[in-house]
Amino acid sequence: MRPRGASISAVAGRVAGAIDRFFFAPARAAPFAALRIGLAAVLLVQALQIVPVFRQVFHHGGLLRGSLMDSFAPAHLPALGRLLTFLAERGVAESAVLSTCGLLYLGSLVALLLGWRTRVACVVAWLLHLFFMMLAPYLTYGVDDFANIFLFHSMFAPLGAVCSLDRRNGRGADAPTAGNRLVLRAMQLHLCFSYLVSGVEKARGEQWWNGEAIWRALMGHGYQLFDFTWLALYPAIAAVLGWSVLVVEIGYPLFIWPRRTRRSWIAAVVALHAGIALFMGLHVFGAVMIVFTVALFGVSAEPESSPR
Repeated sequence: MRPRGASISAVAGRVAGAIDRFFFAPARAAPFAALRIGLAAVLLVQALQIVPVFRQVFHHGGLLRGSLMDSFAPAHLPALGRLLTFLAERGVAESAVLSTCGLLYLGSLVALLLGWRTRVACVVAWLLHLFFMMLAPYLTYGVDDFANIFLFHSMFAPLGAVCSLDRRNGRGADAPTAGNRLVLRAMQLHLCFSYLVSGVEKARGEQWWNGEAIWRALMGHGYQLFDFTWLALYPAIAAVLGWSVLVVEIGYPLFIWPRRTRRSWIAAVVALHAGIALFMGLHVFGAVMIVFTVALFGVSAEPESSPR
């Protein structure tokens, strides 16, 4: 019979080994390439949609003029609008600064998409994305925060190791490393935590249980793309849809990890966000969240000789 202390040590050793493998087992960079291409493509489309109204959105002479625009700036961040005004008073035209930053932002996204100088491109894209978010906080919502957070995460990932000009030019290699695994886990855990918090917060109220939240989402001003008035005759459908959202979000950190349920949960998440994009018109939000889940959980990071 083995001593009790030896059994405890063996269990502790196995737990420590499992934790070490979870966070530091060598991983390939394929998920980061999928994330880079997907996120850059979505943000590039979003940026091109803003180009026709660029001045109206970001300039102090646009929709919100002067100090009115600055009043929307977040109190905990530097007042970049006032900085632009300060530069304009000293001969540096606000239009020139905004145009230069806009072109640099578009260029950084194109570089990310193609995988050229990916580390520098990612840093520039993150800084300028944050810059424009701070200039027009009244137009930003959750997807902008998510995109900026994951651009920040991506600065520490080997984005150009796969399917990139960097790889073609010899500046990247898809060698499995412990660092790749650690960055991947940070992104995955952040995504799991976000879905869990969102689902629990929804579950605390009655609106997602009785279907009212679904009704408001489909019939609310600004989101009503189709006629769903018929749902009033079948309230059970709205309730079931609300329950489904809760199951997908709260179940995300539980069912996205096991191999047996991972594909089903990825499909459920894709269906959820595709529905949001189709029926509410939140195309950027739906596309970005789909990219995150498919890239981080749907693309294998395991070395080719290892089972997934």
